[in-house]
Amino acid sequence: MKLLYGVVGEGMGHATRSKVVIEHLASRGHQVKIVVSGRAVDFLRKSFDDVTEIEGFEIRYDDGAMDRDRTVASNVFRAPGRLLENVGTYLEDVRRFAPDAVISDFESFAYTYARAHDKPILSLDNQQIITRCWHDDAIFEGHRVDFEATKAFVRAKLPRCDQYGVTTFFYPEIKEKYRDNTTLVPPILRRPILEAQRTNAGHVLVYQTSTTDTRLLDSLARMGDQRFVVYGLRRDEVRGNCLLKSFSEQGFVDDLASASAVITNAGLSLIGEALYLHKPLLCIPVKHQFEQVMNARYIARMGFGMSTEAIEDDILSAFLQDSHHFARKLSQTPTQDGNALLFDFVDRCLASFAQQA
Repeated sequence: MKLLYGVVGEGMGHATRSKVVIEHLASRGHQVKIVVSGRAVDFLRKSFDDVTEIEGFEIRYDDGAMDRDRTVASNVFRAPGRLLENVGTYLEDVRRFAPDAVISDFESFAYTYARAHDKPILSLDNQQIITRCWHDDAIFEGHRVDFEATKAFVRAKLPRCDQYGVTTFFYPEIKEKYRDNTTLVPPILRRPILEAQRTNAGHVLVYQTSTTDTRLLDSLARMGDQRFVVYGLRRDEVRGNCLLKSFSEQGFVDDLASASAVITNAGLSLIGEALYLHKPLLCIPVKHQFEQVMNARYIARMGFGMSTEAIEDDILSAFLQDSHHFARKLSQTPTQDGNALLFDFVDRCLASFAQQA
């Protein structure tokens, strides 16, 4: 089949996960055209020939938190020009490609093409779990505004797709009205993670999304002889017991596989990789990003680590002291079979789409 694959460009998690799926599709003989925005464009062009850049939306941060007002204002201001650019892109490239079906990783323009041209569409992302599954009050307690705003946004983003594949490490009940076209599958794992060997070199891996919040380093420095390897600040530096590193895919995988524990925000990509490698997690969700709050609270609920909204010395100490308990819990949890369930689901969806053609 000829497939149009849309990848949202905010952050790199969607791009790294989509790369795994696109490689599988290519191995199955499908012809894939990718539309993507932001930093993910260059990342995907390193691996694939047919990548079309579109203008996407962006998230603005302030002091480590998502700035809701600036995010909305920036995207509304740029929307008219962005829309014109994307219309031109589709008229020139996508219509000529004439895809048989569309896969969207939370990306709107590929979805819009599918709806406008009556093409079957598979939504493959992690956000849909917010609206298509039941969550008890404890998951969004204290975050009702962010929960309702996120739920409304996700519900409006990709409505009425033919199938929804939702990647997740927790498995809440799917709402009855969505059960016919919603499937929960394990997190998507990169090949280097699948090939990594679990060890314990004694350091704690630290990753944070925002480069503007350096307070965490001060807290880490007060943790005595514990060694930390820190990614996300985009520089190479030794600072006391912290080794700061700029990003390297293989270097990051090696440091993750040999870590004793992980301190991070609560994005799905790193959580999924850490759980696969049985690494306890201390999750510090980015403020106003409800999906991260939800992920962090499920980590704590499942006994795989701790969740905190602000880093404090006593919380750090408690996590480091209890990490062996979390590691024991993880060691007793079955490890997912690579990406087998995900690939099987995608293949079945596309076979069904082909029969409908």
